[in-house]
Amino acid sequence: MNDKIRELVENCKSRISDLSNMAAAELQKIKSESLGKNSELTNLLKSMRDIPAEERPRFGQMVNEARKLIEEAFADAERKMKEKTLRDKLEKERVDITLPCDNAVQGRGHLHPITLVADEIMDIFKGLGFEVLEGPEIETDYYCFEALNIPKNHPARDMQDTFYITDNILLRTHTSPNQVRVMEKKQPPIKMLCPGKVYRSDDDASHSPMFHQIEGLVVDKHITLCDLQGTLEAFAQALFDEKTKTRFRPSFFPFTEPSVEVDLTCSNCGGKGCKLCKGTGWIEVLGAGMVHPKVLENCGISSEKYTGYAFGMGLERIAMIKYGIPNIKLFFENDARFLKQFR
Repeated sequence: MNDKIRELVENCKSRISDLSNMAAAELQKIKSESLGKNSELTNLLKSMRDIPAEERPRFGQMVNEARKLIEEAFADAERKMKEKTLRDKLEKERVDITLPCDNAVQGRGHLHPITLVADEIMDIFKGLGFEVLEGPEIETDYYCFEALNIPKNHPARDMQDTFYITDNILLRTHTSPNQVRVMEKKQPPIKMLCPGKVYRSDDDASHSPMFHQIEGLVVDKHITLCDLQGTLEAFAQALFDEKTKTRFRPSFFPFTEPSVEVDLTCSNCGGKGCKLCKGTGWIEVLGAGMVHPKVLENCGISSEKYTGYAFGMGLERIAMIKYGIPNIKLFFENDARFLKQFR
């Protein structure tokens, strides 16, 4: 009887020793024949009733050991077959990257127009001594609003439709919170630029729920509105042309006082009036103003000793003016026909 059990094990191992030409279904068929209800091994267990009682324990032990050996053999065979299947698949799907492409030669990639404008603006302000600093896109209500002189229930919050995550956590509506974080950690002089993505619940031809901003902040002794105008005029002339002029119009922002809207002479007509500037000769590009004393005090900076100015602009807005783009959605549609124009 021992020889018969040993022969069953060896025969099973022999049948599955060569997997090179064996399919998975065939392996499962052999497994069923070796371990299933009608297998010889199962029939041996059923024959135990014909064996003397004193020999049954030993016989049962041998059959169970044989079953264990056969199960281990099939587990090993199944693992090897999976590895072989994967190797065959990888070999079949392998791409020889040294071969020439059958398709037409693809053009080289290039920077997105928003990136081009952002890099150009940052280079201009770096040349004016600004330090570029970034901050988190997910902000607290305090840094996004309260520290900037916009307490809860303040009507100015209606100016920005906000994506709230919780009552206190939100997607930032501007990059100004980073200015607060820097002022909390650093005493003047401060001269910083903070670029990044911002989010507002707004969507039309000139607005997107996600867009890009660049904001600037300067805090030091004896900073005036004239310093702000001189800086922005130098920036505009570097970005467009040396004939570009700036114009300030009174406005309101909770975090600056006084606040201004900043217009530039139209880059298309030079101030003569055209379709782009709607015949006025001027184009509104950004908001700015003198940092509100309460904002300085909230950040631990003496408003009696220091003054400062801040400004903020939308990158998409600047790119639309610079390149004559009529719809903000073109920046986000990934249309190669549009993007290749900025190569």
